Amino acid sequence: MGVSMNLVTYLRGRLHLSSSESANIVTNFMGSLNLLALFGGFLADAKLGRYMAIIFFASICAAANRTQRAMLYIALYTIALGAGGIKSNVSGFGSDQFDKSNPKEEKAMVYFFNRFYFCVSLGSLFTVTVLVYIQDHVGRKWGYGISAGTMIIAIVLLLSATMVYRYKKPHGSPLTVIWRVVFLAWKNRRLSYPDHPSFLNGYNSSKVPHTEKFRSNPWIVSTVTQVEEVKMVIKLIPIWSTCILFWTVYSQMNTFTIEQATTMNRKLGGFDVPPGSFSVFLFVSILLFTSINERVVVRVARRITRNPKGLNSLQRIGIGLVFSVAGMVAAAVCEKRRKEMQLNGGTKMSAFWLVPQFFLVGAGEAFAYVGQLEFFITEAPERMKSMSTGLFLTTLAMGYYVSSLLVSLIDVVTHESWLKNDLDQSKLNNFYWLLAVMGVLNFLIFLILSSRHQYKLQHLNGPA
Repeated sequence: MGVSMNLVTYLRGRLHLSSSESANIVTNFMGSLNLLALFGGFLADAKLGRYMAIIFFASICAAANRTQRAMLYIALYTIALGAGGIKSNVSGFGSDQFDKSNPKEEKAMVYFFNRFYFCVSLGSLFTVTVLVYIQDHVGRKWGYGISAGTMIIAIVLLLSATMVYRYKKPHGSPLTVIWRVVFLAWKNRRLSYPDHPSFLNGYNSSKVPHTEKFRSNPWIVSTVTQVEEVKMVIKLIPIWSTCILFWTVYSQMNTFTIEQATTMNRKLGGFDVPPGSFSVFLFVSILLFTSINERVVVRVARRITRNPKGLNSLQRIGIGLVFSVAGMVAAAVCEKRRKEMQLNGGTKMSAFWLVPQFFLVGAGEAFAYVGQLEFFITEAPERMKSMSTGLFLTTLAMGYYVSSLLVSLIDVVTHESWLKNDLDQSKLNNFYWLLAVMGVLNFLIFLILSSRHQYKLQHLNGPA
């Protein structure tokens, strides 16, 4: 976060890259960071376990900052590897500390994801205030050095409580299980089904303990449990696909919105606010709505829905999608007004008019991130918890990549008339309107898919 939030101003100001290229470098970096979370989750589930994976990837992330000034791209993608490995495991490792068989701990876990993301957002708030100021007014090497130092402190703190953590052993490669089930399903596709389900599942038979003798070859036949686990993963894909566009919208807060701030009046009294620091309103909104969600929304929703969680994970995601559309509408209106003031009278619009779009997208993230995190962790098979967190983070990755793709396509289709180097001559508001329309269509698709989704507990317990 200490690198990404102010990266676009560095690329534009120091390296003199175009607006489109700078935006794409940032979104490609963030996309790779979140895509590599899938790799980190795979290693944790297969071999390392969540605790060792966090230690390993945190070490990579801390070491990478020492090479940033020498080789920008190598540093960025080394950071992406380290941060991706951490992100896919830290939330799952945190949830491992709760015993679901204990009613008190199970109740406490309801609040875990909200509080986890609240702490993440506090760190982000520090980044866009203190670190961005240091990078702009003291020196980027100091800002990046502080980022490296905080990672080292975090590793020490994590290691200090090693003896009190609860650990879950890795269950072997989840990708191997998925590939094996798919392979055998295709191989046996012409075989006839049993005459009765009992011949397949044996639900009326007495349970026989497993033995280590005469074990069957897993590449000849899969267990019913393995097949059901793969089906559970496949069921996540439709919802996964509708979450991507939210992060495409969110990526604009790190790119074009920051560029907008560079062209606006950023004076606050006698202080000139750095463009990257306007993201503070994004994280203040996240912190505010995360607190409201826990203290107000959950309690009110409990009374209405009679659900102990208040809002289920899909309802949270849906609310987040609505906020993201509203954020793009606000961004389009603000950009249109900014251009009119700049071109007609030469008066710079106050950059604080960017606050509504930061506020709305931040509110959306408070719901969408927590909802997606809870959905992918609780709906995935137990043995694939880290990889499912990585799967969730690939929605962030794909969102950033889609942003890069959209920017490139729009440059080609509009002959670079929408997204020029000079924002005053661009049509950035049209780009925001396009994202708003795409967001509405995506939300309608989400409503259809979410209404058809059967939660894991419903599946296990059967119809009410």
